[in-house]
Amino acid sequence: MVPAKDMLDDPAIRAYLHRMIGDEGLNLILRFPDEGEHSDEGLAASTGINLNTVRHTLYTLYEKRLAEYHRIKNNETGWLTYLWQLRPDHIYDAIRDDMGLVLEKLSRREIYEEENDFFICKDCHIIFTFPIAMNNEFKCPACSMPMGHFDNEMLLKSLKHRIDSIKESLGHA
Repeated sequence: MVPAKDMLDDPAIRAYLHRMIGDEGLNLILRFPDEGEHSDEGLAASTGINLNTVRHTLYTLYEKRLAEYHRIKNNETGWLTYLWQLRPDHIYDAIRDDMGLVLEKLSRREIYEEENDFFICKDCHIIFTFPIAMNNEFKCPACSMPMGHFDNEMLLKSLKHRIDSIKESLGHA
């Protein structure tokens, strides 16, 4: 398995992880020991990172399958200890899953933009769908100024380009 630190050499992966876990989370990945499983308390002690930050980062990574744990129970006290390890080999799956979600949202927005006709208040710059504009007699409910037609063709073109780009990246082209 490739050390977790090595995935941070790729600027795109680093940016993806930074959005997910922030500076302190990246710091934890950089300081995470390459081999073995480690308790959250042990990681906090060895890295100098706040225990709550360590736990938050590990659970966030766990949600994306970028970290995994197993529990051991102390039979005398009943306390559970979680032993963690990073799973950098899952990074591309996590990115692919997130890109799939973005693709779904952009596709829904494309349909919404294609199926609706829009009007805009030229003073407030608020955009309304046709039914709302019609119910307000094509006058802005905020300032009573007349609305004009809003051409969303550039937005649709941009959405289509982004969708095609993501599909190509995911191999759906």
